[in-house]
Amino acid sequence: MKYAIIIPDGAADEPCKEFAGRTPLEASHTPNMDALAREGVLGTARTVPDGFESGSDVATMSLLGYDPAKYHTGRAPLEAAAQNIPLSPKDWVFRCNLVTVIDGVMKDHSAGGISDEEAAIMIRDLERAVQLPGFEFHTGVSYRNLLVYRGDERFDVTTRPPHEILDEPTANHLPIGVGCDLLKSIIGQSQRMFDVHEVNKTRVARGENPATQVWLWGQGHPPTMPKFVDQFGIKHGAMITGVDLLRGLATLMGWKNLDVAGMTSFHDTNYVGQGEATCNAIEQYDIVVSHVESPDEASHQADWKTKRAAIEAIDLHVVGPVLQKLKTYPEWRLLVLPDHPTNIATRKHGYAPTLFAMAGTGLKSNGATAYSESQARSGLQIANGHDLMGTFLGR
Repeated sequence: MKYAIIIPDGAADEPCKEFAGRTPLEASHTPNMDALAREGVLGTARTVPDGFESGSDVATMSLLGYDPAKYHTGRAPLEAAAQNIPLSPKDWVFRCNLVTVIDGVMKDHSAGGISDEEAAIMIRDLERAVQLPGFEFHTGVSYRNLLVYRGDERFDVTTRPPHEILDEPTANHLPIGVGCDLLKSIIGQSQRMFDVHEVNKTRVARGENPATQVWLWGQGHPPTMPKFVDQFGIKHGAMITGVDLLRGLATLMGWKNLDVAGMTSFHDTNYVGQGEATCNAIEQYDIVVSHVESPDEASHQADWKTKRAAIEAIDLHVVGPVLQKLKTYPEWRLLVLPDHPTNIATRKHGYAPTLFAMAGTGLKSNGATAYSESQARSGLQIANGHDLMGTFLGR
Protein backbone atom coordinates (compact mmCIF):
# COMPACT_ATOMS: atom_id res chain seq x y z
CA MET A 1 0.00 0.00 0.00
CA LYS A 2 1.24 3.47 -0.90
CA TYR A 3 0.14 6.38 1.28
CA ALA A 4 0.44 10.14 0.63
CA ILE A 5 -0.69 13.14 2.65
CA ILE A 6 -0.83 16.69 1.28
CA ILE A 7 -1.10 19.55 3.77
CA PRO A 8 -2.14 22.93 2.30
CA ASP A 9 -1.30 24.78 5.50
CA GLY A 10 -3.98 27.19 6.69
CA ALA A 11 -6.13 26.75 3.57
CA ALA A 12 -9.31 26.25 5.63
CA ASP A 13 -11.11 29.47 6.55
CA GLU A 14 -14.41 31.13 7.37
CA PRO A 15 -16.72 32.65 4.72
CA CYS A 16 -15.16 35.88 3.45
CA LYS A 17 -16.69 39.08 2.15
CA GLU A 18 -14.05 39.12 -0.58
CA PHE A 19 -15.54 35.86 -1.89
CA ALA A 20 -19.19 36.90 -1.51
CA GLY A 21 -19.72 34.76 1.58
CA ARG A 22 -17.75 31.76 0.37
CA THR A 23 -14.54 30.43 1.90
CA PRO A 24 -11.29 30.65 -0.08
CA LEU A 25 -11.49 26.91 -0.77
CA GLU A 26 -15.06 27.24 -2.03
CA ALA A 27 -14.08 30.19 -4.22
CA SER A 28 -11.04 28.47 -5.71
CA HIS A 29 -10.86 26.25 -8.79
CA THR A 30 -9.85 22.91 -7.24
CA PRO A 31 -10.93 20.09 -9.56
CA ASN A 32 -8.49 17.60 -8.04
CA MET A 33 -9.46 18.21 -4.43
CA ASP A 34 -13.11 18.10 -5.49
CA ALA A 35 -12.54 14.76 -7.25
CA LEU A 36 -10.91 13.39 -4.11
CA ALA A 37 -13.91 14.50 -2.04
CA ARG A 38 -16.34 12.87 -4.48
CA GLU A 39 -14.43 9.60 -4.72
CA GLY A 40 -13.71 9.15 -1.03
CA VAL A 41 -14.53 10.30 2.49
CA LEU A 42 -14.99 13.99 3.35
CA GLY A 43 -15.13 15.15 6.95
CA THR A 44 -13.53 17.20 9.70
CA ALA A 45 -10.90 16.53 12.34
CA ARG A 46 -10.30 18.54 15.49
CA THR A 47 -6.53 18.88 15.38
CA VAL A 48 -6.22 21.49 18.16
CA PRO A 49 -7.28 19.97 21.51
CA ASP A 50 -8.69 21.98 24.39
CA GLY A 51 -6.03 23.87 26.31
CA PHE A 52 -3.70 24.35 23.33
CA GLU A 53 -3.12 27.43 21.21
CA SER A 54 -3.90 26.88 17.54
CA GLY A 55 -0.69 26.44 15.61
CA SER A 56 1.07 24.09 13.23
CA ASP A 57 3.15 22.56 16.02
CA VAL A 58 0.08 21.22 17.81
CA ALA A 59 -2.10 20.64 14.75
CA THR A 60 0.52 18.87 12.63
CA MET A 61 1.62 16.67 15.50
CA SER A 62 -2.01 15.73 15.94
CA LEU A 63 -2.73 14.95 12.28
CA LEU A 64 0.43 12.84 12.10
CA GLY A 65 -1.02 10.62 14.80
CA TYR A 66 0.63 11.93 17.97
CA ASP A 67 -1.49 13.18 20.86
CA PRO A 68 -0.20 16.69 21.75
CA ALA A 69 -1.28 16.14 25.36
CA LYS A 70 1.38 13.39 25.56
CA TYR A 71 4.16 14.61 23.30
CA HIS A 72 4.02 18.39 22.83
CA THR A 73 6.63 20.31 24.82
CA GLY A 74 6.74 23.49 22.73
CA ARG A 75 7.18 24.60 19.13
CA ALA A 76 10.81 25.64 19.29
CA PRO A 77 12.19 22.23 20.34
CA LEU A 78 10.61 20.67 17.25
CA GLU A 79 12.45 23.12 15.03
CA ALA A 80 15.68 22.46 16.90
CA ALA A 81 15.32 18.80 15.93
CA ALA A 82 15.22 19.85 12.26
CA GLN A 83 18.55 21.61 12.66
CA ASN A 84 20.03 18.67 14.58
CA ILE A 85 20.91 20.98 17.47
CA PRO A 86 22.17 18.78 20.32
CA LEU A 87 20.08 19.33 23.44
CA SER A 88 20.05 17.92 26.94
CA PRO A 89 16.70 17.30 28.67
CA LYS A 90 17.22 20.46 30.74
CA ASP A 91 18.04 22.82 27.87
CA TRP A 92 15.49 25.42 26.82
CA VAL A 93 14.68 26.39 23.23
CA PHE A 94 12.76 29.54 22.20
CA ARG A 95 11.48 30.59 18.80
CA CYS A 96 13.19 33.84 17.86
CA ASN A 97 11.11 35.54 15.17
CA LEU A 98 12.25 38.59 13.31
CA VAL A 99 9.15 40.81 13.36
CA THR A 100 7.94 44.27 12.41
CA VAL A 101 6.59 46.40 15.25
CA ILE A 102 5.46 49.94 14.39
CA ASP A 103 4.51 52.41 17.13
CA GLY A 104 4.34 49.54 19.61
CA VAL A 105 1.95 47.46 17.48
CA MET A 106 2.76 44.05 15.95
CA LYS A 107 2.33 44.65 12.22
CA ASP A 108 4.11 41.69 10.63
CA HIS A 109 5.14 38.39 12.25
CA SER A 110 7.60 37.68 9.41
CA ALA A 111 9.36 41.04 8.92
CA GLY A 112 8.09 41.14 5.36
CA GLY A 113 9.22 37.58 4.62
CA ILE A 114 12.83 38.58 5.22
CA SER A 115 15.38 36.57 3.24
CA ASP A 116 17.54 33.87 4.79
CA GLU A 117 20.66 35.90 4.09
CA GLU A 118 19.35 39.11 5.68
CA ALA A 119 18.01 37.22 8.69
CA ALA A 120 21.33 35.48 9.26
CA ILE A 121 23.23 38.78 9.26
CA MET A 122 20.89 40.34 11.82
CA ILE A 123 20.76 37.31 14.12
CA ARG A 124 24.53 36.92 14.11
CA ASP A 125 25.01 40.62 14.89
CA LEU A 126 22.55 40.32 17.75
CA GLU A 127 24.32 37.25 19.11
CA ARG A 128 27.63 39.11 19.22
CA ALA A 129 25.98 42.00 21.06
CA VAL A 130 23.97 40.03 23.63
CA GLN A 131 26.76 37.89 25.13
CA LEU A 132 24.67 36.47 27.97
CA PRO A 133 26.09 33.29 29.53
CA GLY A 134 24.35 30.15 28.34
CA PHE A 135 22.47 31.74 25.42
CA GLU A 136 23.16 30.86 21.79
CA PHE A 137 21.34 31.86 18.60
CA HIS A 138 20.65 29.56 15.66
CA THR A 139 19.53 30.87 12.29
CA GLY A 140 16.71 29.10 10.49
CA VAL A 141 14.54 29.81 7.46
CA SER A 142 13.63 33.45 6.81
CA TYR A 143 12.17 35.04 9.96
CA ARG A 144 12.16 31.73 11.89
CA ASN A 145 15.20 31.50 14.16
CA LEU A 146 15.96 29.87 17.51
CA LEU A 147 17.44 30.87 20.85
CA VAL A 148 18.88 28.05 22.96
CA TYR A 149 19.64 28.39 26.66
CA ARG A 150 22.01 25.99 28.41
CA GLY A 151 22.35 26.86 32.06
CA ASP A 152 20.76 26.96 35.49
CA GLU A 153 18.33 29.83 34.95
CA ARG A 154 14.75 28.73 35.60
CA PHE A 155 12.05 29.65 33.10
CA ASP A 156 8.38 29.43 33.90
CA VAL A 157 7.10 31.95 31.40
CA THR A 158 4.02 32.59 29.33
CA THR A 159 4.67 33.83 25.79
CA ARG A 160 2.49 34.57 22.76
CA PRO A 161 3.05 33.74 19.07
CA PRO A 162 3.53 36.95 17.07
CA HIS A 163 1.08 35.79 14.38
CA GLU A 164 -1.64 35.66 17.05
CA ILE A 165 -1.21 39.28 18.17
CA LEU A 166 -1.19 41.04 14.78
CA ASP A 167 -2.40 44.65 15.00
CA GLU A 168 -2.24 44.50 18.81
CA PRO A 169 0.09 46.38 21.20
CA THR A 170 3.13 44.24 21.94
CA ALA A 171 3.39 45.62 25.49
CA ASN A 172 0.31 43.54 26.37
CA HIS A 173 1.97 40.32 25.22
CA LEU A 174 5.59 40.41 26.35
CA PRO A 175 6.86 37.34 28.25
CA ILE A 176 5.63 37.12 31.85
CA GLY A 177 6.67 34.84 34.68
CA VAL A 178 9.90 33.50 36.13
CA GLY A 179 12.83 34.38 33.85
CA CYS A 180 10.91 36.92 31.78
CA ASP A 181 13.31 39.77 32.56
CA LEU A 182 16.13 38.02 30.72
CA LEU A 183 13.95 37.47 27.68
CA LYS A 184 12.67 41.04 27.68
CA SER A 185 16.23 42.35 27.92
CA ILE A 186 17.14 40.46 24.73
CA ILE A 187 14.05 41.80 22.95
CA GLY A 188 14.90 45.33 24.08
CA GLN A 189 18.50 45.05 22.96
CA SER A 190 17.36 43.86 19.53
CA GLN A 191 15.07 46.90 19.21
CA ARG A 192 17.93 49.30 19.85
CA MET A 193 20.35 47.50 17.54
CA PHE A 194 17.96 46.90 14.66
CA ASP A 195 16.73 50.49 14.66
CA VAL A 196 19.98 51.53 12.95
CA HIS A 197 20.90 48.26 11.25
CA GLU A 198 22.12 48.45 7.64
CA VAL A 199 19.89 45.56 6.56
CA ASN A 200 16.83 47.50 7.68
CA LYS A 201 17.96 50.66 5.95
CA THR A 202 18.16 48.71 2.71
CA ARG A 203 14.80 47.01 3.26
CA VAL A 204 13.03 50.30 3.96
CA ALA A 205 14.62 51.85 0.86
CA ARG A 206 13.13 48.96 -1.16
CA GLY A 207 9.71 49.55 0.39
CA GLU A 208 9.87 46.35 2.48
CA ASN A 209 8.99 45.86 6.14
CA PRO A 210 12.03 46.17 8.42
CA ALA A 211 12.92 43.61 11.09
CA THR A 212 12.50 45.96 14.02
CA GLN A 213 13.21 43.38 16.76
CA VAL A 214 13.13 39.73 17.75
CA TRP A 215 10.12 38.12 19.44
CA LEU A 216 10.71 35.17 21.80
CA TRP A 217 8.05 32.49 22.19
CA GLY A 218 7.23 28.79 21.72
CA GLN A 219 9.65 27.68 24.46
CA GLY A 220 10.17 24.17 25.69
CA HIS A 221 12.49 21.28 26.48
CA PRO A 222 13.27 18.62 23.84
CA PRO A 223 10.39 16.13 23.44
CA THR A 224 10.51 12.35 23.54
CA MET A 225 8.39 10.79 20.79
CA PRO A 226 8.09 7.20 19.57
CA LYS A 227 9.06 6.51 15.96
CA PHE A 228 6.27 6.33 13.40
CA VAL A 229 7.05 2.70 12.70
CA ASP A 230 6.48 1.90 16.36
CA GLN A 231 3.21 3.81 16.35
CA PHE A 232 1.76 2.48 13.09
CA GLY A 233 4.00 -0.26 11.74
CA ILE A 234 5.00 1.63 8.58
CA LYS A 235 8.77 1.80 8.26
CA HIS A 236 9.74 4.07 5.37
CA GLY A 237 8.40 7.64 5.55
CA ALA A 238 9.43 10.95 3.98
CA MET A 239 8.59 14.62 4.54
CA ILE A 240 8.67 17.38 1.92
CA THR A 241 8.30 20.87 3.42
CA GLY A 242 9.79 24.34 3.35
CA VAL A 243 9.64 24.89 7.13
CA ASP A 244 11.77 23.55 9.97
CA LEU A 245 8.81 22.73 12.21
CA LEU A 246 7.70 19.83 10.01
CA ARG A 247 11.27 18.81 9.28
CA GLY A 248 11.77 18.51 13.03
CA LEU A 249 8.67 16.37 13.45
CA ALA A 250 9.86 14.12 10.63
CA THR A 251 13.27 13.75 12.26
CA LEU A 252 11.71 12.77 15.59
CA MET A 253 9.40 10.31 13.80
CA GLY A 254 12.34 8.62 12.08
CA TRP A 255 11.49 9.87 8.57
CA LYS A 256 13.68 11.23 5.81
CA ASN A 257 13.48 14.93 4.95
CA LEU A 258 13.59 15.61 1.20
CA ASP A 259 14.66 18.91 -0.35
CA VAL A 260 13.15 20.62 -3.40
CA ALA A 261 15.00 23.37 -5.26
CA GLY A 262 13.12 26.65 -4.98
CA MET A 263 10.79 25.47 -2.21
CA THR A 264 9.88 28.29 0.20
CA SER A 265 7.13 29.01 2.70
CA PHE A 266 5.59 31.73 0.50
CA HIS A 267 3.73 31.90 -2.82
CA ASP A 268 7.03 32.17 -4.69
CA THR A 269 7.63 28.50 -3.91
CA ASN A 270 8.28 25.86 -6.56
CA TYR A 271 4.86 24.17 -6.69
CA VAL A 272 5.70 22.20 -9.83
CA GLY A 273 8.94 20.90 -8.34
CA GLN A 274 7.22 19.93 -5.11
CA GLY A 275 4.57 17.95 -6.98
CA GLU A 276 7.24 16.17 -9.01
CA ALA A 277 9.32 15.45 -5.91
CA THR A 278 6.30 14.06 -4.09
CA CYS A 279 5.52 11.72 -6.99
CA ASN A 280 9.14 10.55 -7.10
CA ALA A 281 9.18 9.99 -3.34
CA ILE A 282 6.10 7.76 -3.58
CA GLU A 283 8.21 5.32 -5.60
CA GLN A 284 10.76 5.02 -2.78
CA TYR A 285 8.75 5.38 0.44
CA ASP A 286 5.69 3.76 1.96
CA ILE A 287 4.23 7.06 3.15
CA VAL A 288 5.03 10.61 1.98
CA VAL A 289 3.83 13.89 3.50
CA SER A 290 3.99 16.99 1.28
CA HIS A 291 3.40 20.24 3.17
CA VAL A 292 2.85 23.62 1.49
CA GLU A 293 2.97 26.70 3.73
CA SER A 294 1.87 29.42 1.31
CA PRO A 295 -1.90 29.60 2.09
CA ASP A 296 -1.09 30.16 5.77
CA GLU A 297 1.35 32.97 5.06
CA ALA A 298 -1.13 34.68 2.72
CA SER A 299 -3.84 34.47 5.40
CA HIS A 300 -1.57 36.12 7.98
CA GLN A 301 -1.15 39.03 5.56
CA ALA A 302 -4.94 39.17 4.86
CA ASP A 303 -3.99 38.64 1.22
CA TRP A 304 -7.07 36.89 -0.13
CA LYS A 305 -5.93 37.00 -3.75
CA THR A 306 -2.68 35.23 -2.98
CA LYS A 307 -4.44 32.70 -0.75
CA ARG A 308 -6.75 31.71 -3.59
CA ALA A 309 -3.83 31.55 -6.02
CA ALA A 310 -1.87 29.38 -3.61
CA ILE A 311 -4.78 26.95 -3.14
CA GLU A 312 -5.26 26.65 -6.88
CA ALA A 313 -1.53 26.09 -7.45
CA ILE A 314 -1.46 23.32 -4.84
CA ASP A 315 -4.47 21.66 -6.44
CA LEU A 316 -3.00 21.86 -9.95
CA HIS A 317 0.67 21.13 -9.33
CA VAL A 318 0.67 18.91 -6.22
CA VAL A 319 -2.69 17.24 -5.60
CA GLY A 320 -3.39 16.47 -9.26
CA PRO A 321 -0.06 14.82 -10.13
CA VAL A 322 0.08 12.92 -6.81
CA LEU A 323 -3.43 11.56 -7.26
CA GLN A 324 -2.60 10.34 -10.77
CA LYS A 325 0.69 8.83 -9.58
CA LEU A 326 -0.99 6.91 -6.79
CA LYS A 327 -3.58 5.50 -9.18
CA THR A 328 -0.78 3.65 -10.98
CA TYR A 329 -0.39 1.42 -7.91
CA PRO A 330 -2.74 -1.48 -7.12
CA GLU A 331 -3.30 -0.24 -3.54
CA TRP A 332 -3.08 3.36 -2.41
CA ARG A 333 -4.62 6.07 -0.25
CA LEU A 334 -4.39 9.88 -0.39
CA LEU A 335 -5.32 12.33 2.36
CA VAL A 336 -5.57 16.11 1.82
CA LEU A 337 -6.14 18.41 4.79
CA PRO A 338 -5.00 21.77 6.14
CA ASP A 339 -3.50 21.31 9.60
CA HIS A 340 -5.72 24.12 10.95
CA PRO A 341 -7.75 27.05 9.60
CA THR A 342 -6.09 30.42 9.15
CA ASN A 343 -8.65 33.17 8.82
CA ILE A 344 -8.17 36.07 6.43
CA ALA A 345 -10.52 38.31 8.42
CA THR A 346 -8.49 38.06 11.64
CA ARG A 347 -5.06 37.20 10.16
CA LYS A 348 -4.88 34.51 12.86
CA HIS A 349 -5.18 30.76 13.23
CA GLY A 350 -8.67 29.45 13.84
CA TYR A 351 -9.84 26.77 16.26
CA ALA A 352 -12.59 25.16 14.18
CA PRO A 353 -12.10 21.51 13.15
CA THR A 354 -10.27 21.36 9.82
CA LEU A 355 -11.67 19.60 6.77
CA PHE A 356 -10.11 16.52 5.21
CA ALA A 357 -10.73 14.29 2.21
CA MET A 358 -9.26 10.82 1.82
CA ALA A 359 -9.72 8.36 -0.99
CA GLY A 360 -8.23 5.15 -2.30
CA THR A 361 -8.27 1.44 -1.67
CA GLY A 362 -11.11 0.34 0.59
CA LEU A 363 -12.63 3.81 0.98
CA LYS A 364 -16.12 4.54 -0.34
CA SER A 365 -17.71 7.89 -1.10
CA ASN A 366 -19.85 9.42 1.62
CA GLY A 367 -21.71 11.59 -0.87
CA ALA A 368 -19.72 14.82 -1.02
CA THR A 369 -19.58 16.77 -4.27
CA ALA A 370 -16.82 19.27 -3.48
CA TYR A 371 -13.90 19.89 -1.15
CA SER A 372 -15.47 22.54 1.09
CA GLU A 373 -15.85 23.34 4.77
CA SER A 374 -19.64 23.41 4.61
CA GLN A 375 -19.91 19.93 3.06
CA ALA A 376 -17.22 18.54 5.39
CA ARG A 377 -19.31 19.43 8.43
CA SER A 378 -21.91 16.92 7.22
CA GLY A 379 -19.33 14.17 6.74
CA LEU A 380 -17.18 12.00 9.00
CA GLN A 381 -16.32 13.77 12.27
CA ILE A 382 -13.04 12.92 14.04
CA ALA A 383 -13.22 14.34 17.57
CA ASN A 384 -9.56 13.72 18.40
CA GLY A 385 -7.31 14.73 15.55
CA HIS A 386 -4.60 12.22 16.45
CA ASP A 387 -7.08 9.42 15.67
CA LEU A 388 -7.31 10.48 12.02
CA MET A 389 -4.01 8.85 11.07
CA GLY A 390 -5.20 5.44 12.23
CA THR A 391 -8.40 5.84 10.22
CA PHE A 392 -6.44 6.87 7.13
CA LEU A 393 -4.04 3.93 7.44
CA GLY A 394 -6.87 1.50 8.10
CA ARG A 395 -5.59 0.62 11.56
